[in-house]
Amino acid sequence: MKSTQLFLVFTLFFSLIACETKEKNTLEKTATVTETTQEATPKTIDKATQIIQEAIKAHGGDLYDTANYSFVFRTKKYRFKNDGNKYSYEVESTKDGKTTRDVLDNGKFSRFVNNQPIELPEKKIASATGAINSVIYFATLPHKLNDAAVNKKYVEETTINEQKYDVIQITFNQEGGGEDHDDQYHYWINQNTKKIDYLAYNYQVNDGGVRFRSAYNTRVVDGVTFQDYINYKAEVGTPLKDLPALYEKGELKELSRIVTENLINLKK
Repeated sequence: MKSTQLFLVFTLFFSLIACETKEKNTLEKTATVTETTQEATPKTIDKATQIIQEAIKAHGGDLYDTANYSFVFRTKKYRFKNDGNKYSYEVESTKDGKTTRDVLDNGKFSRFVNNQPIELPEKKIASATGAINSVIYFATLPHKLNDAAVNKKYVEETTINEQKYDVIQITFNQEGGGEDHDDQYHYWINQNTKKIDYLAYNYQVNDGGVRFRSAYNTRVVDGVTFQDYINYKAEVGTPLKDLPALYEKGELKELSRIVTENLINLKK
């Protein structure tokens, strides 16, 4: 009788262990499958972000992350050097025997005149910072359109001169968006080439204004695309999405040319 009871006790014990082991293995397999499924499921992104990412790739992609170029814009020599999230921008000009060099190193501004550091009031620092940021921003479009301060919105599909375009609206957060964060931009991205052929923006300073730019002289320098632009003026208050139709009708007035010259890849 005791032997029978002892046998039953051992049988029950090993049955419980077997059940626990099976349950543990099942849970581990389930967890593994869940983790694998989560890793395999790609992050979904909105249409505007996807189109901007494709444009960045078409214009230079990862090459922007380590780009180191110089160019001349309106007699001033500019340089931009990227190192991942770090960057250094410079602009140098000479007037009346004085050489002025402005440096923006990861957001910190410095000015040198004939290689001597010069102190500037905050207002002038803000203005000079905005000026150098603006030139580099347009010269390296669309590199900065994925920054955290950038808000992207898909507007529509449209046709300009028989080419199909995706229209993306860009606005900026106040924090990190620069002194002109309240400006609004539209970019017309060619559905075939994925490159920016046209852009437009409105601004609020000096009673406001509306501009439309058409790209030309597109060239690729060691994998990075650079473009010049014809800059047109429209009436204040003109909706940005209406500008291509006015452009096709020849109703926009040319103001200037945005030309980058003497492009040099300094990494060579």
